[in-house]
Amino acid sequence: MKISTNYLIVVEGKTDIDFLSTFLDAKFYKVNGSAVSKNDIEFLKKAKSSHEIVVLTDPDFPGMKIRNYLNSEIDGLKNAYVRKEYSIKNHKVGVAESTKEEVIRALKNTITFNKNVCSNNISVEDLFELGLLGRSNSSTLRKKVADDLFLGYCNAKSFLKKVNMLNISKEQIKELINAKSK
Repeated sequence: MKISTNYLIVVEGKTDIDFLSTFLDAKFYKVNGSAVSKNDIEFLKKAKSSHEIVVLTDPDFPGMKIRNYLNSEIDGLKNAYVRKEYSIKNHKVGVAESTKEEVIRALKNTITFNKNVCSNNISVEDLFELGLLGRSNSSTLRKKVADDLFLGYCNAKSFLKKVNMLNISKEQIKELINAKSK
């Protein structure tokens, strides 16, 4: 039995739709890889008035580039992230290579970035202090915290931007780090 959702799910290509439609009853929109056009943007802006739109791109650099572009052009999109380690099959990385369980987990934990509500709760200095930047294990720790917050892959700059767009406090991050060290 398929899981029904009212989302319009934006993916990179046909193989993603083929995989997702085996277990999701949803509307899909493909942007044909990294070739997101102005027509795609205009269509999605219009569709946003009648659908909740979820961006579900591959957990790789091109997928991140597509996601960032869509979020910069259209405010208030929901973002679902499949984790890379659960989305590899036959030396390929992507949504189509993911598992049903991983996609469902991602869709249940969407996050919405709102450029207009961006706070500056956390600074680069805070990332240094928390060990999320400037140490040999910073990227590993940052990945664990980002996974707990459902942020997808983040380098330090994108991590800082995302937590500030979500109004996450330094104390909340500190609690997550302390929970990881127990």
